Amino acid sequence: MSLPAEGPPDTAERTGGDESWRGVERGLLRMRRTVLAAVLLPLAAVLGLLLYVLAGPGWAAGALVPAAATAWGWRALARNWASWRYAERADELLISRGVIWRELTVVPYGRMQLVEVTSGPLERHFGLARLQLHTAAATTDAHIPGLTPKEAERLRERLTELGEARSAGL
Repeated sequence: MSLPAEGPPDTAERTGGDESWRGVERGLLRMRRTVLAAVLLPLAAVLGLLLYVLAGPGWAAGALVPAAATAWGWRALARNWASWRYAERADELLISRGVIWRELTVVPYGRMQLVEVTSGPLERHFGLARLQLHTAAATTDAHIPGLTPKEAERLRERLTELGEARSAGL
């Protein structure tokens, strides 16, 4: 699956179209698919075995439910991964995501209070980091998952620098 270079078409129209959209790393998709398979496939195997032993071979087909959920989730995760985009504009950071419910988050640089980079054990294993933006608004959920640590640090430095300059009125 290849990434479109321009980002979501309706987003570019709403924001003026002067930004360059970037997608998140493919490692995010691999990580999420690994978690999906690690949870649902053993569940299907155990459920099938238990149903076979306790209720008979006909009931063992019930194990197809988590197996089907795995197949559906595999594709859904790919669509979700492909929907994540971010763009740096002159005065704000744009974050776009969502397949069914599309969301565009616009964070003005001057409103940023804290920019942090986190990476849990699973993310580190897949070579990923997450950028979290904190603003004065308590409900802001501005984050970008699935970045390389180098890109997350670059963004953190740039956003911090721009945020300080905008809040100082420079």
